[in-house]
Amino acid sequence: MSEFVHASLAFPAVLFTFALIVVIGFWVLTLFGGADPDILDTDGGAEIGESGGGFLSVFGLGHVPATVVLSLLITFSWFLSLAGTVLLDGLGLPGLVYALLALGVLLVAVVLAWAATRALISPLRRVFAPEVPASRADFVGRVCVIRTGSVTHDFGQAEVTADDGSTAIVQVRVPVEIAHDPEDFRSGRTALIFDYDAIGEVFLVAPPP
Repeated sequence: MSEFVHASLAFPAVLFTFALIVVIGFWVLTLFGGADPDILDTDGGAEIGESGGGFLSVFGLGHVPATVVLSLLITFSWFLSLAGTVLLDGLGLPGLVYALLALGVLLVAVVLAWAATRALISPLRRVFAPEVPASRADFVGRVCVIRTGSVTHDFGQAEVTADDGSTAIVQVRVPVEIAHDPEDFRSGRTALIFDYDAIGEVFLVAPPP
């Protein structure tokens, strides 16, 4: 145990030892609701970790909360530098040589930690990807089912299914310029949503192809 403590407090591992203690404390607080895992991310669209334009994204570490990225970087850097420190201690090197090699260990540990973190967060980007809010335009081009007795140029509702399987009742209209059989838009029949009228806030439908 004493050798472990000594190595943890020796250069270069000591640079990450206290940072790792902070990381562990932070996630313990987060576990009990005392800290926000998005504390380093802003709401303005230029998040440190999540956004494509954030600082960490310059190093290929974006689109994941900064707290997750930094925690992984610190953990990997600590472990690798600790391993290097233990290895150097066992060689019994002179002070100057030890210092130069310790700097090399520090550099290698940071580079390898970056590589490991980048590889690990790659699948996490799908987990933390922001949900794209549904748009009314998403319904254009879909087939809907008439739910009112009929649909005319000034009245009608239909049920449409979204990509996630959920359904919605929307206001639909048949443009007066479309010639059609009234039976085409009776309850239970299907129709094609071909446009959205933003002024009237209604969808325009036509007989299905």
